[in-house]
Amino acid sequence: MDNKKPSFFKGLSFKLIGTIIVVILLVEVMIYLPSVANFRASWLNDKLSNASVAISVLDVVPDIMDLPDGLADRLLDSAGAIAMVYRRDGQSQLISHSKIQMPASVIRADMRVTDPLGLIVGALEGLFFGSNRVLNIVGTVSDKKTAIIEVLVSEEPLRVAMFGYSRNIVILSLIVALMTSAIIFIFINRVFIWPINIIIQNMIAFRKNPQNASLIMKESKRKDEIGIAFRELRAMENDLFSMLKQRQHLADLGMAVAKINHDLRNMLNSVQLLSEQVARLDDPEVQHLAPRLVYSLGKAISFAQSVLEYGHQNSAPPKLQPVDLSALVDEVAIDAGVFSHPEIKFINKVPDNISLMVDPDQMARILVNLIRNSAQALEAVGVRTSSAKIMVDYEDRSSENNDDGIAIMVCDNGPGLPPRALENLFIAFEGSVRAGGVGLGLSIARELSEAHGGKLEYVEQTKGARFEICLPRSALMNSEFKN
Repeated sequence: MDNKKPSFFKGLSFKLIGTIIVVILLVEVMIYLPSVANFRASWLNDKLSNASVAISVLDVVPDIMDLPDGLADRLLDSAGAIAMVYRRDGQSQLISHSKIQMPASVIRADMRVTDPLGLIVGALEGLFFGSNRVLNIVGTVSDKKTAIIEVLVSEEPLRVAMFGYSRNIVILSLIVALMTSAIIFIFINRVFIWPINIIIQNMIAFRKNPQNASLIMKESKRKDEIGIAFRELRAMENDLFSMLKQRQHLADLGMAVAKINHDLRNMLNSVQLLSEQVARLDDPEVQHLAPRLVYSLGKAISFAQSVLEYGHQNSAPPKLQPVDLSALVDEVAIDAGVFSHPEIKFINKVPDNISLMVDPDQMARILVNLIRNSAQALEAVGVRTSSAKIMVDYEDRSSENNDDGIAIMVCDNGPGLPPRALENLFIAFEGSVRAGGVGLGLSIARELSEAHGGKLEYVEQTKGARFEICLPRSALMNSEFKN
């Protein structure tokens, strides 16, 4: 399934703006049709008015039936007509040019009939078929309702005028449609499309890596349906994150059941044998065997307790807040027992001005596990390691050209890790390199690092062990390259 962000021409934005433009243009067409019909009616009525003024001479001299050719031509030219017919008091009088030839086909336009549909049809016919037609405009004289006037005019000037009017309407309609659609689009895109895209991208990213708690939808303060969608998606992702962590822990526990049973059985068998021997021996032997008994019991209890703690581990997402990294490292060193260690020197090289947006408890747990592992490795070799030391350092690897983020390094100068330990280093119950170790510390540290959107890595070097907590640059509060 293709979950990439759709192109503009396939996305909701393009469909939205296209729909808005089409709807506005349809509305403009509905407005244009009666508008162009009114324009045509006004043009025809103007011809009738001009003709009424021109033939007013016949009312002044009613006995003149045949006008001189020169006077008739001037009257027709002033009215812009080919010919005119004046009907009054039961009489009809034709005024035409002396050498005009009456057209064979004449289209009648009776302005006494004001049917809206008929006006619209007449306007459309004139636009598309009026190039070589003659109109017979019929109307009444304005001051004499019983007098009828008919004017014959060429329809071509009307057609040209309507085309000009239509062109202006089209240009104005496009401008209005584009401006209106742009305003509506910006509003709808901001209120609906943009939040929907955020939800979509969040779902895609969270689906690819549901164990990354930094990808959980951010809280929304909106009170409408979009805000409800944000909050419900956030709640669902929180529940899914916790559920996946619990399932992972249960799966790890299930895989470890066989090993737990086997190791506990062996340990308890040893305790049983030692107990039987203690029961048969005198006090000096009891004093000799008692420490071994206590040690075996201690290992069994510690092993079982570690497994139970891992199964009940809190899998809540990190609660991010500003944390002074240098101060946190000092506190962690105290908790890990290396701050004033008699044989191990602890070095905190983190600058004082570094503040991270992390969960302080979870970050402290990561560092405690790593520092404690280094301390145990150094204590195991004892005097074989001179000047034993553990160092915590910091490095900002982000810049304008890359997004490598930041790194917190925990290093020691101990014996390092054997090659066999690297295969299952971060796997629960498999990654321990100490005798009697459970192998949960590094697994938990890696899990918490991933919940912060980062990762935990082991960096091989010639001497000692080096672990790096890599976090995204968004975790660095005082970075000039921060998004």
